[in-house]
Amino acid sequence: MTQTAAARRPINRTTLYFFGALGGILFGYDLGVISGVLPFIGKVWNLTGWDKGVITASISVGAVVGAIFSGRLNEALGRRRTIMAAAVIVIVGTVAATFSPSFGLLIVSRLVIGVGIGFSSSTVPTYLSELAPARLRGAMGSLNQIFIVLGILIAFLVSYGLGSSENWRAMFAGAIVPAAILFVGLMFLPETPRWLIANGQEEQARSVLVSSHGSAVDVDEEISTIREVIRLDTESAKTRFRDLVTPMVRPMLVVALLLAMGQQFSGVNAVNAYFPTMLIGLGFATQAALLSGVLLGVTKFLFTAWVVFVVDRWGRKPLLLIGNVIMVLTLIGAGFVVVGVEDTATKGILMLIAMVLYLVGYELGWGAVVWVMMSEVFPLKVRAAGMGVSSVVLWAATGIISAVFPIISDPGALGIGGSMFLFAGINVILFALTKWLVPETKGRSLEQIELDLRGRHHAKSGAEAA
Repeated sequence: MTQTAAARRPINRTTLYFFGALGGILFGYDLGVISGVLPFIGKVWNLTGWDKGVITASISVGAVVGAIFSGRLNEALGRRRTIMAAAVIVIVGTVAATFSPSFGLLIVSRLVIGVGIGFSSSTVPTYLSELAPARLRGAMGSLNQIFIVLGILIAFLVSYGLGSSENWRAMFAGAIVPAAILFVGLMFLPETPRWLIANGQEEQARSVLVSSHGSAVDVDEEISTIREVIRLDTESAKTRFRDLVTPMVRPMLVVALLLAMGQQFSGVNAVNAYFPTMLIGLGFATQAALLSGVLLGVTKFLFTAWVVFVVDRWGRKPLLLIGNVIMVLTLIGAGFVVVGVEDTATKGILMLIAMVLYLVGYELGWGAVVWVMMSEVFPLKVRAAGMGVSSVVLWAATGIISAVFPIISDPGALGIGGSMFLFAGINVILFALTKWLVPETKGRSLEQIELDLRGRHHAKSGAEAA
């Protein structure tokens, strides 16, 4: 289907947001599936802790590459076609991973999958935020996180279901399903109105606004506001990555990078990727450890879904702060459980409880809110570049945590308990930085956020000149 036909076709908003956020399942499934695969490929290829870190982090390295190029691809092809390209790349990489005959080729396959995930993860939040009306943007942005955790839950369920047969190749193959659905679904969905107007397709943009916002929206006013922002952007020089460090944009770049790094250094992917391995190391049977992973996935999904109903009422910043407090307390508790409890069964159960509560805190704030805010804070002119840079940093942080955790959690280093204390300390720092630096963006259109940013910059410049 052509872009023009997709833009003019009447579309149910639920369908629009469902397929727009389906890219999150790719993100989540490929992040989560490695937790079920590791115990089996570890035995097949006699993997060391370093090897496990490399195979887990390989998808993040590929995602960094994808995120680096996602900004330019977004501007050239549009948000919609970029996500479709991501789906194709994930399918190719997944087929290669499923049939990889060696550990080295499996790493290469995961790198390819990561490139597709990098395209998707930096584009889907932008796609959703540019389609959603201001009153629903937080909820619709959080929908992406729901699909991410749903993908993780599906990966945990598939791993548990296939665990008794040790069929790790089939675990990898499961990613083909959401990738194929995403590709086909986006053939029938439109581009975002902001990209269409910026590329001279105003009539298509008008049709998209009616489809995505509903008949009550004042389409003329919305288009006029978008045009004004585009006019201001056009009057300045062509977008460059160094525009992100201009005095007007720099504070928002700092916020986005804080959110990107904080989401991963909070320790979440150490839990997502290695929790079954941790439990096995503490004495649990493999299937029991995989089943515990399913419980974590259910927790993530339920609390992320709940956040959708409160993010536009409570605000972004309060949820981040509440989440930090819960994560600090539960990580400290987990650390004491590991170093202070001797009985294996008791230790495993208490550790599971602590990690479930930790994920409650994470999904309340840093899971659901980060992707929403990163797509909100940048002006239109640098939004694609800003999301690209933020995604690069986020995936780099993911790769660092994924590669380093098996090493620092080794009994010869910090151990699992010491690692929990380390992550607790990081979350204390994140609480302070969030309280100091992160603004509130709820209930304001993207254009209002940008125009306010411009106004504050000009006011500051005028005051300095005076």
